[in-house]
Amino acid sequence: MKTFKRVAQYLTLGLYLVFLGFPLVWLLSISFKEPREMVELHPTLIPKHPTLQNYVTAFTEQDLARSALNSLIVASASAALTVLLALPAAYSLVRFKTRLSTITLGWVLVSQLFPFVLLVIPLFLILREAGLTNTRFGLILVYVTWSLPFALWMLQGFVRGIPRELEEAASVDGASRLQVLRRVVAPLLAPGLVATSLFAFISAWNEFFFALVLLKSPELATLPVTLARFVGVEGIARLGPLAAGSLLATLPSLVFFAVLQKRLAEGSLAGAVKG
Repeated sequence: MKTFKRVAQYLTLGLYLVFLGFPLVWLLSISFKEPREMVELHPTLIPKHPTLQNYVTAFTEQDLARSALNSLIVASASAALTVLLALPAAYSLVRFKTRLSTITLGWVLVSQLFPFVLLVIPLFLILREAGLTNTRFGLILVYVTWSLPFALWMLQGFVRGIPRELEEAASVDGASRLQVLRRVVAPLLAPGLVATSLFAFISAWNEFFFALVLLKSPELATLPVTLARFVGVEGIARLGPLAAGSLLATLPSLVFFAVLQKRLAEGSLAGAVKG
């Protein structure tokens, strides 16, 4: 009976992995197919005549390298700034319990219910008045504003799991509150910081709507906006170059998850148990 359960678990996990990985495999297949092969009535997973022309077209017709650099700058800066702001805020909400902190945490959850379409116009007007439209810095501020509530909620769960005795011992040794946060709390929050930074990075890397509205110059376009240009005004997508570009845009996310998978899993489980 135990063996049957173990086999069923592995079978279920295998099917789930196939479910998650098949779109990526199919995207890889399309990126190597010729245009004629894409419209066949009975498509095959393995291309009959593999070609790199889709990748050449993607790079020559659209400046994917520059768009990737823009996305990397914006996503990295957004993740760093989000963690930098969320860490002291989460620590304050947990360690200094007041009625206001409870209300703040409730508002953090409520703020996640607002859809993008309700926020884009007010944000655009504010950034226009500040002269920050069509700038990377303005887009970074928008991403930080959008990611900060969830990042704050994540980190406060990790902070709750840190014993107060460690902080009190450091205070007795003469450490200030800021030193306690930097030398005691921050190292213990490493898994949570990794999970939070990954969330902020991936959210900014994949975001399309705000980038489309706020950035008008082609040289500032991020990857999602550039990939949308492979769809013509008539609504017909050029599947080959689009698949090649989308696959390349997916690689950074996969690399980050692969490198930090262990720490991310530890952080997610620790936050769920300790929070």
